[in-house]
Amino acid sequence: MQILSVSSLKGGVGKTSVTMGLASAALQRGVRTLVIDLDPHADTTTGLAVSRGAGTEAGQLLKDARRTRVEEHAVRSGWLDLLPEPMRQSARLDVVAGSAMAAAYDRPDLRPRDMKRLRTLLTGLTGYDLVLVDCPPSLSGLTRIAWTASHQVLLVAEPSLFSVAGTERTMRAIRMFSDEFAPQLTSAGVVVNRTRADSTEHEYRLLEMERLYQDKLLLPVLEENAYWQQIQGAAYPVHQWPGDQARDLARSFDQLLRQLV
Repeated sequence: MQILSVSSLKGGVGKTSVTMGLASAALQRGVRTLVIDLDPHADTTTGLAVSRGAGTEAGQLLKDARRTRVEEHAVRSGWLDLLPEPMRQSARLDVVAGSAMAAAYDRPDLRPRDMKRLRTLLTGLTGYDLVLVDCPPSLSGLTRIAWTASHQVLLVAEPSLFSVAGTERTMRAIRMFSDEFAPQLTSAGVVVNRTRADSTEHEYRLLEMERLYQDKLLLPVLEENAYWQQIQGAAYPVHQWPGDQARDLARSFDQLLRQLV
């Protein structure tokens, strides 16, 4: 089972969108997936068609980490109801719902034993091939809890000056965190989101990222897509949304997933 944290130290770069796109690609491929929504905003929970209050949310599970089993509290994604009947029988996409309660652990002075709470929850977990952890856009307690439990961190960036700088800081943070707390942790790479082919600034920043990150820069980059907000607003998997633009976006996530799993 592969545990992958999806992270960014800058908000608004589409980290939750990337998490949902990868979940959609995994569902299409038959990869049994658990999504853990550690962001207190719980947007991933909503986008995966899970009602707020369904199951036991992430903050409560972290609190009871030594006394509970995560598989008993994860809930089925509503996306499964949108699949064709043959796929629905074998598919598995479950969600640990997010909520504001998780923010109790999102503090900078988190104790080392508290950082192990998600790792404790996932110890002995079976029945999944992939665990995606959607982290808050910070390097505070919840992100460190996710990294302690994960094998890899996938960084999400956009082609802008501040995002490039934030991604550099995050890559350094991963190396330092791995040395001190999580020796199994590595960087899976950088996904560049919301690019525009007609932007000179985006072209310049992409070249800068290629120079800085080299083989860590994952391709394809994800272009700005006018349909993406509509797809998310409908709580739909991108692979089930009609239209050529959605199909192009779905293929991009398929390629990214193949590099990660």
